[in-house]
Amino acid sequence: MADGFSTVKTVVQVLNDGEKGFADLGEKIKDPSISSFFIKESATRAEFAKELEAELALVDGDTKGIGGTASGTLHRTWGDIKASLGGGDHTLLETAEQGEDAAKKAYKEALEGELPSAAIQALLLKQQPHIQASHDQVKAFRDSTKS
Repeated sequence: MADGFSTVKTVVQVLNDGEKGFADLGEKIKDPSISSFFIKESATRAEFAKELEAELALVDGDTKGIGGTASGTLHRTWGDIKASLGGGDHTLLETAEQGEDAAKKAYKEALEGELPSAAIQALLLKQQPHIQASHDQVKAFRDSTKS
């Protein structure tokens, strides 16, 4: 069962990364409609993480300090560097799409494994289509900003 906990905790970490990354991108992206998408999506990721943490706490009792991932922090730093070097919206959206790939992968791996509870599985199944739609939207934004 520990493996199920770790895969769900990984999903929570990736959601926490997404919350921070999307808020950051929302401030950096120049196009107002794309920027507002990222700000809204940041709040959605925070809500998804909270829902999963609450279910994990019911089963495990300990969800303190889940935080984000080291790779997520590195990914955001790399995005900051690209932005400071004059990377436009397209460059930032490429970075965002890579983060979305990580989110899709985390959900897929969690759902393919043994999960700690049926409630957690139900939550993951409810959230996963939104994660896929968000990935597709980020990709569409990226494609629309090609020079």
